[in-house]
Amino acid sequence: MARLSRFEEFRYVGTRDTMRFYDCDDSDQFSALQSRAESDDLLNRKLLCAFGPDDPAEARNRGFRPAGPPSAR
Repeated sequence: MARLSRFEEFRYVGTRDTMRFYDCDDSDQFSALQSRAESDDLLNRKLLCAFGPDDPAEARNRGFRPAGPPSAR
C-alpha cells in the first residue's frame, strides 16, 4: 500500500493540529489523511508525526486519538 512521503516506514501517522492519528493500512483513513496532507500542506508545515514504537498505544500515550470510528485493535 502507498504511504505518505517521508513516512513510508510508518503505519500510524498523526496530525498535530487535530491530535488525531491515522492507520495508513486502512484505505479510508489513509485517503482522509492524504487529502488533508495535500489540502492543508501538513508536511511542509511540519504538522505530521510518526510514533515509535509504531502502534496505537504509543499514539494514545502521546495524546492522540484515533481518526476513524473505533475498531477492534
